[in-house]
Amino acid sequence: MNRILGIVNPISGGTDKQTIVRLLRESLGPESGLDIRFTEGPGDATRIARETEADTVLAIGGDGTVAEVAAGLLDSNKTLGIIPCGSGNGLALHLGISRHPGKAVETLKNGRIERIDCGMLGDRPFFCTAGIGFDAEVAWRFAHADSRGLKTYITEALHCWSHYRPCQYTLDMDGRTETLTAVIITVGNANQWGNNARITPLASVQDGLLDITVVAPFHTAEIPLLAAQLMDGHAYNNRRARHFRCKSVSIIREEEGPAHFDGEPCRLGKEIRIQIRPSALRVIVPPDSII
Repeated sequence: MNRILGIVNPISGGTDKQTIVRLLRESLGPESGLDIRFTEGPGDATRIARETEADTVLAIGGDGTVAEVAAGLLDSNKTLGIIPCGSGNGLALHLGISRHPGKAVETLKNGRIERIDCGMLGDRPFFCTAGIGFDAEVAWRFAHADSRGLKTYITEALHCWSHYRPCQYTLDMDGRTETLTAVIITVGNANQWGNNARITPLASVQDGLLDITVVAPFHTAEIPLLAAQLMDGHAYNNRRARHFRCKSVSIIREEEGPAHFDGEPCRLGKEIRIQIRPSALRVIVPPDSII
């Protein structure tokens, strides 16, 4: 019998997690043997997912929770299910999983299982995007701010933009070398940062490749156009953007500094290596989803 474990991040997003747990129990029924565990801190979800004997493990939370649970299931026969209730929900949106809890539960019941790729930033797995540059700097500042929320994020982004200096990078992509100046370098497994902001719009989670978007320096007046193209999936049309595809990339930058993986900030050295792990994760997707 399929054993199901739900891993809940009680503080992600603004959704009442107890309501979602009740919905799961009612929809899946007692025969599912659903067990629920609540995380208490960073790393809990990965450890619980890795140690459980359940066949299906549900990530109930935002992108961070999904990434932590998925990391604990890599290269196993356990299957990831997603109930997205964070602010970005990047992997869920790429896979076509609804942010409406009832519809997400229906996907668990009626969906199909697919294997998807996983990116690796050094030894850190990611499932949507990793990157360096302006967005990584903002993520780092936001993580260390005294308050949370959208207002704080915007404040940090504006402050960072007023002082940000583009850097020169050398990328070695499967033996092809490019040296360029950039504001943002995003390496995508999936097609977006979250909230359907599709920074790598042509990415597939099943092609065994990384999609890279490099954004050259741009003027503040160009931000509205770039934002619109991100949201309509046409970032590749922006004149400041270049796009590459490879299995692995080594990036050399002028100095060490922030990076991010699925929105989680970290600090890395001057040389960064990112590669793909094909078909590393089993995940439930909607029956009609094209991923």
